[in-house]
Amino acid sequence: MSVHDSWLAGGRRLLTTATAVVLAGGLGTRLRRAVADRPKVLAPVSGRPFLSYLLDRLQGAGVQRAVLCVGYLGEMVMDHFGREHHGRGLPGRLEIAYSREEELLGTGGALRLALDEARSETLIVLNGDSCFDTELDAFAAAHLESGAATSLALAHLDDTRRFGRVELGVNQQIERFEEKGATGGPGWINAGIYLIERAVALEIAVGQVMSLERDVFPLWAGEGRLCGHRATGAFLDIGTPESYARAESFLAEAREEVFA
Repeated sequence: MSVHDSWLAGGRRLLTTATAVVLAGGLGTRLRRAVADRPKVLAPVSGRPFLSYLLDRLQGAGVQRAVLCVGYLGEMVMDHFGREHHGRGLPGRLEIAYSREEELLGTGGALRLALDEARSETLIVLNGDSCFDTELDAFAAAHLESGAATSLALAHLDDTRRFGRVELGVNQQIERFEEKGATGGPGWINAGIYLIERAVALEIAVGQVMSLERDVFPLWAGEGRLCGHRATGAFLDIGTPESYARAESFLAEAREEVFA
């Protein structure tokens, strides 16, 4: 086995033991004129809910358990997916558990609430309304190699204005986040996939409304505990009707081995 193959194998092993936490409880306000009768993660794409493609991807990467953080119309998500997911064309199953917010807590508060169900030492956390066509095993291997408490997968866009941008320093440490709309042009963005050590996630205050992107990550970056992994691959966020309209072609063009 080559050094690179051994490196990737370490990432795959990490994924088999990591619990996935999918942030799927948002209101989806901007998307409602296109999808008004269901949560954003159930928006149909080629006859399947958008979230099902993300679960396929987790199962295909070797993840064995996922916790879905639900809030707005959460019962619809629970009724649809139940307690296990069988990815299209994939062997085995993905066990599913739920963490339900009685009041919306933001992405940080939702992650903290989910720790009662997500019991692994390393968590792979995903935004349920975006998709990054990149290799999860390489991301996991880079996280292990860095020794970081938290790693963010970063996607390169020709124009970062809609998402803000991430600035890196030495050793891939994230130095700062630029606000959405502050700077256009090419750059690296937060792609909505994170590897977070449980011990660090436990530091998030219980029961408080908190955003990972606006509150938690900037704090951790200031403490030097946040690394970025520059990854290749196409990125899609379905948060607006315009971007949602591209979902079918995006998923159709994604690599066959990533999306079943």
